[in-house]
Amino acid sequence: MSSTDLTRSATGVGGRTDSLVRYVFFACAALSVLTTVGIIVVLLEGSVEFFRTVSVIEFLTGTEWSPLIEPVSYGVLPLVWGTLVITVGSALIAIPIGTATAIYLSEYADPGVRSVVKPILEILAGVPTIVYGFFALSFITPQLQRFLPWEVGTFNAAAGAIVVGIMIIPMVSSLSEDAMHAVPDELREGAYGLGATRYEVSTDVVLPAAVSGILASYVLALSRAIGETMAVTLAAGMAAQFTTSPFEPIQTMTAYMVQIGISDVSVGSIGYQSLFAVGLTLFVMTLSMNLASMWIRSRYREEYR
Repeated sequence: MSSTDLTRSATGVGGRTDSLVRYVFFACAALSVLTTVGIIVVLLEGSVEFFRTVSVIEFLTGTEWSPLIEPVSYGVLPLVWGTLVITVGSALIAIPIGTATAIYLSEYADPGVRSVVKPILEILAGVPTIVYGFFALSFITPQLQRFLPWEVGTFNAAAGAIVVGIMIIPMVSSLSEDAMHAVPDELREGAYGLGATRYEVSTDVVLPAAVSGILASYVLALSRAIGETMAVTLAAGMAAQFTTSPFEPIQTMTAYMVQIGISDVSVGSIGYQSLFAVGLTLFVMTLSMNLASMWIRSRYREEYR
């Protein structure tokens, strides 16, 4: 067989392989899209049945949530309030600690220290959320009851916010550190050449250059906090109420979904259908956060050549 025939044969095999791989990758991408579409369809179908009985205005503006106990009420605002309390509280913990950790790993830590600390942080992100919930219930809440002068309940918003904040620290620190690590060394060297200190380089050069990735990590971490389920359920409780005290129990949208999932509510009842309405509301909130993350990345992205 001539060299020309061998080349044609290899080209034909390679072309068929490329086509096969292309179809496999397309199938994987299509499966992901179809899964998302299926979730949306299921939520919409259940929500439509719910809103045939309960008006959208009552659902979105009502301040009482009691779908299973008489007198029933379907105002989702207490669940939204509980979700936002946990999200904001966890952000107050995770964002400063995670950002400071990222700055240390990117600008101060020796390569050996970084190679040890960063994998440990990423392992922390893989701890099951139910473990975090038990940690909050058995350690964080007892410590709050021990050291604070106020009365702290067994289930309280503060413990939920603290444990979720600890949970999302690895996401903030790891993604922010990756963004800082991608900043070209030429910018650092130029700043050092002008007499800047390491702190000035970190805060005045690296942080502004990596701001798109850092802000995106914040949004993604908060999206994780919004959707957290088991840790919040164990730590914060299942009391759907408006309260300004962080030491009282609250209920998030995810905790309510757990409550319905383990209850004996009958399929097709209005209480069961409320599960889809709450899920759709949570889906819209999380989707909005992810879209905001994508916009921030495209708006503030810095390209270096």
